[in-house]
Amino acid sequence: MFGETTLKIATYNVENLFDLRKSGREYPEYVPNTNANWNQKTYDVKLKNIAKVIKELNADVIALQEIESLQALKDLRFSLKQAGVYYEYFKIADSKNTTVNVAILSKLPFVYAKEIAVTSSYQYRNVLEAKFKINGKDLFILVNHWKAKSGPESMRIISAKKVKSRVRELGFDKNIILLGDFNSDYEENIKFLRKRKLNDTGGKTGINDVLGTKFQKSRASQTKPDKENFYNLWYDEEEDQRYSYIFSGKKEAMDNMLISQSLLNDNDVKYKHDSIQSYKAQYLFKGKQIYRWQTTRKKPYKHTAKGYSDHLPVTAEFIVK
Repeated sequence: MFGETTLKIATYNVENLFDLRKSGREYPEYVPNTNANWNQKTYDVKLKNIAKVIKELNADVIALQEIESLQALKDLRFSLKQAGVYYEYFKIADSKNTTVNVAILSKLPFVYAKEIAVTSSYQYRNVLEAKFKINGKDLFILVNHWKAKSGPESMRIISAKKVKSRVRELGFDKNIILLGDFNSDYEENIKFLRKRKLNDTGGKTGINDVLGTKFQKSRASQTKPDKENFYNLWYDEEEDQRYSYIFSGKKEAMDNMLISQSLLNDNDVKYKHDSIQSYKAQYLFKGKQIYRWQTTRKKPYKHTAKGYSDHLPVTAEFIVK
């Protein structure tokens, strides 16, 4: 249609992209140049493999999780450039000395990109907020990586409340996309009830209750904008395809894209119906499992220079008039 631009947004947990500089915060098998085999050769394979996936996504903006450092982000960006894909704009949320961080690569310029501290504790990774102005329209993207299931739901609620507070400052009427690895299924409030050790919140979850995603469960074309909740785009995908992660043989949607209600409207910027999907290229699977980055099974772990990530990327498209 005349006067419209399609914008493709992606999110991808790349699984432990560590650089080759020893910082003291690495996981043992990622200390460079040891018997664990994390060295220039294996690092180059990891970069090349992740760059291959990102190139095929062909996203205008991609949010990344589990990037160790600015150097690792720059190395990935260079690998992409060698593959023929240029992301001119980039930012990592690395002001806190967490082991891994969130980052963003963009073909479009930022108005700004800044970190949001959830708490001062190293147990909580900072959120990365980027503002774009596209065809004169504002769009905000907040990149998340919430506490893993090694911690109870109360820890993910803390991150969710910080995000909700920031959204309140921006304005619930703004065009806002929350995305990343939430370590929460799109129906976490139902599924985590089976895991009693996680439920220390009386059944409440960050993604469903704090961000309000449990109130709109229809396809986007059948969903009317409602109050200050966020709509989880997984509801706009076929149910058996709603996954980006496989744990113990069970498919889960740890990686999510949530949109503010204005992006459901037929406004200047809107979500393109039926465009949400996880990227399921055949080479990203090994049997019935996702072909994650490979190490030997027994300790001490050694890198074998094979595989990609334990997560699948997720993409969605937006129309800017």
